[in-house]
Amino acid sequence: MFSKRATSISASPTLAFDSRAKQMVAEGKNVINFGVGEPDFDTPEHIRNAAIKAINEGFTRYTAASGIPRLKEAVCAKLLRDNGIEYRPNQIVVSNGAKHSLDNIFSALLNENDEVIIPAPYWVSYPEMVKLRGGNPVVLHTSGDTGFKIVPSEMKKVVTNRTKALVLNSPSNPTGLVYNRSELEAIAEIAVENNIRVVSDEVYEKFIYTGEHVSIASLGSEIKDLTILVNGASKTYAMTGWRIGYTASTPELAVIMSNIQSHAASNPNSIAQMAACAALEESQECVTEMWEAFEARRNYMVKRFDEMDSVSYLMPEGAFYLFVDISKTFKQRFEGKAIGSDENFANLLLEKALVAVVPGVGFGAPGNIRLSYATSMDNIREGLDRIENFVNQLQS
Repeated sequence: MFSKRATSISASPTLAFDSRAKQMVAEGKNVINFGVGEPDFDTPEHIRNAAIKAINEGFTRYTAASGIPRLKEAVCAKLLRDNGIEYRPNQIVVSNGAKHSLDNIFSALLNENDEVIIPAPYWVSYPEMVKLRGGNPVVLHTSGDTGFKIVPSEMKKVVTNRTKALVLNSPSNPTGLVYNRSELEAIAEIAVENNIRVVSDEVYEKFIYTGEHVSIASLGSEIKDLTILVNGASKTYAMTGWRIGYTASTPELAVIMSNIQSHAASNPNSIAQMAACAALEESQECVTEMWEAFEARRNYMVKRFDEMDSVSYLMPEGAFYLFVDISKTFKQRFEGKAIGSDENFANLLLEKALVAVVPGVGFGAPGNIRLSYATSMDNIREGLDRIENFVNQLQS
């Protein structure tokens, strides 16, 4: 008999489609992969050099469970510089990627059947992580009419005496939505009134094309104390494989998460920590270069979808994803096969057009597909040509 909690967890649909796409590539098929959200840039040279220097100097042993002092200080400096929030090193916990940070949070916060509000569309791992730690994910459905953002009156309806936390992701995966200051103030008011922790996932903060990034923790001392800010190096610095994430919270919660991590993982990778120091401390020009490339790709991608029938989208304000409504195709057929669902659309697109996308059902938003534009412009052009050709062949 296996753990009931563990066996209730489903696999990541993004990784599942990515795995299928990579298997097809291994079989010699020319698949264009819009699936996984991973920058296609190499880790910048100065960051790689910092890691090499750490290896050559023998910085390869255990570190403090919650990260080295230098990196914690670099995180504090970044949060003050970029977000206007003051933290001390004893409030920072560095982990093996932001996903590990999130698991630490839910492990530290949740008792059996505590509720966590998760707005949909959501990143696929949020509900599964909550369930794995004994909590109950409470999905708060949002609408494209409101930009897929939380409506405060709707949020109030799902708050109960068991509500422990709210997951807030801005910029959002999968929609690219960005909450503005007034929207965050309304959410913060509800959180403070009901003593709800806010898990603020801000890993895409450097990739905003409309407006500005505002951290909810910057809106006052009360909401700051309730917020656990999550960020990391993976997206901003093209360091997905290096696995460095971090949280900023109260000193009391940081101690608990550090204790959990000390037993679960000992410490973050020592070499990657030194690389992350270089990423945070040195020139940010590499981030600007990636931002410019992502913006150009976004603009090209939405222009192409504007020219296609039966699909629609909301302009992504941040991150590097386009969330496309393909529900109008459900009554259509491709080579005699009914579309019927976003999963069927994605499967047929992969099988017939050799293009990998992720169905919206995995994000709690059936009727949509997610495409990542963290891939080359050449891939985007070819992939969209194939999608357009696929859509044009659909028949009623």
